[in-house]
Amino acid sequence: MKAIGIMGDPKGLHIVPRRITVSTAGIVSRIRELAAIANRPNLAVSLAAPSDELRNELMPINKKWPLEELLSACGEFQNSLKRGERFTFEYVMLDGVNDSDEQARQLANLLNRHGLRAMVNLIPHNSVEPLPYHPSSFDRVSRFRAILESKGVDSFVRQPRGRDILAACGQLAARGAPLVVLDSAAL
Repeated sequence: MKAIGIMGDPKGLHIVPRRITVSTAGIVSRIRELAAIANRPNLAVSLAAPSDELRNELMPINKKWPLEELLSACGEFQNSLKRGERFTFEYVMLDGVNDSDEQARQLANLLNRHGLRAMVNLIPHNSVEPLPYHPSSFDRVSRFRAILESKGVDSFVRQPRGRDILAACGQLAARGAPLVVLDSAAL
């Protein structure tokens, strides 16, 4: 929240909040905190699975904040949105892991049951050692999207960039690249 303040401050980076997106794995208390801020950034929530069982495996944070609790907080965030605003769910497509027709139906039903009208960004996984996962095929991603859309869930397929130089989403962290942290005092 402090970083958001610095980014938006005229003496900082002076970026208007609606041009910033906060991405989270699902820290429920922070989603609720963000919902209470009037002039706030956009929100993107990483899901990766339509069930607690699979999400526990892929995203251990789910053990602390399971899907029902997470989606309840997302509902609070959605209720705080102004007309025309939306938030997004990020869904990394892992071949043979979370990309079946049944999982697409489960995801759509889960979001619909909670009354969430967020956009779902489908993101083909960016392969890198030592991770055992591979991206879903284009046809599989298209089929998954078609099922979501048929159930009234808006979705978008994000085109991967930076794979060729191992700089795509998730690749740097998996390869142990150093994390660059900006010193807020320097701003």
